[in-house]
Amino acid sequence: MPETPSSRVATLRSPKTIRSQCTRVLELAKAGKAPHFMVDEARLSFVADMVANVTRAAYPTLNVPFHARWRHFGVGGVPRERELDSELAFEDASEWARAKIDLAVVSVLLDAGAGPEWSFHEGGQTFARSEGLAVASFRMFMACAFAPDKTSFRINADGLEALTVEKLACGFQVTAENPLVGLEGRVALLQALGRALRARPDLFGPEGRPGFLFDICASAQAAGQNISAADLLETVLEGFAPIWPGRVEVDGENMGDVWPYAPLEGSGESLVPFHKLSQWLTYSLIEPIEASGVKIADVGGLTGLPEYRNGGLFLDAGVIVPKASDALAKEYAPGDEFIVEWRALTVALLDAVAPLVCQRLGKTEAEFPLAKVLEGGTWAAGRKIAAEKREGGGPPLRIVSDGTVF
Repeated sequence: MPETPSSRVATLRSPKTIRSQCTRVLELAKAGKAPHFMVDEARLSFVADMVANVTRAAYPTLNVPFHARWRHFGVGGVPRERELDSELAFEDASEWARAKIDLAVVSVLLDAGAGPEWSFHEGGQTFARSEGLAVASFRMFMACAFAPDKTSFRINADGLEALTVEKLACGFQVTAENPLVGLEGRVALLQALGRALRARPDLFGPEGRPGFLFDICASAQAAGQNISAADLLETVLEGFAPIWPGRVEVDGENMGDVWPYAPLEGSGESLVPFHKLSQWLTYSLIEPIEASGVKIADVGGLTGLPEYRNGGLFLDAGVIVPKASDALAKEYAPGDEFIVEWRALTVALLDAVAPLVCQRLGKTEAEFPLAKVLEGGTWAAGRKIAAEKREGGGPPLRIVSDGTVF
């Protein structure tokens, strides 16, 4: 079993640190000291109005679920999750939860940006971007494509390590005319996941199955432990740490979605963690875990997700303003300081706009936590304003993706 992470590693995996580091970047921007962006806080009122309006339009009763991958499985009015539930009808609650967790893990890890040219066809409908990726991964799961025996609704180390570029390309309908950004990177990520699952039987059981996380949570609750969303994220980050491409290492640990930001040097920690896909996954695990009888506390402890739609909302709405007039015409890598700054501002500004949205909806922050603001919400508002500003609704900036961050 690997050694317990160092205190710095553990700190950089905490959503509290994500918040505090992103807030430090926001304070620099508000003081005019951030190198790439200015912040116009007066525009937050416009964003709050827009988010409240799209939330009411999508959820008139304001019965908004948490932001999670499960929402995408219903795209096009097709009740796909019900299809899986029907197949699992004869399983007990624990196996139902394990299967749902298996699906959530692989679908979220395949959810990095698809690019503008890719789409997925199903039953006469066409889906692109995140929804298309959700449908494609769902169909592969239902075809038992990730299962070692190709006959069961499960994912484990054997099935993932056997995945090839050709198999994923076939499942995702990838052709020369329908290219998927980061195809090879996605396959490498899932193969690495298989190796990581195999290496941690304490977290993923003897067969290396993501769904074994339910057993971990159920055992903890049975022992009287209070399980928070931050605890679940910490487990995800610990178990999946080896899968991310080599980037920043701290005390011998690969940190994944954690990036240096030079303007913070000399005044404390200069690394800024985001853990976007891991937090997206954690949000998506909460639903099946709780539905099977295990309570996850303090979901609000997680942060907003710094990706195209949330970050694009603040750019398109004029809250985040690039200092260079040609900044949005350039292409960036995920680790570029410009992108790290934009993502940090996104996280901090999501916390700033959430209470304003609650006020407009007549809800308290306890009644309408950040997970509902995101779902209602900021992601949909980001897509709406992008469609208004650009043909095709693409994001306001261009990032070269390897399929493991965005």
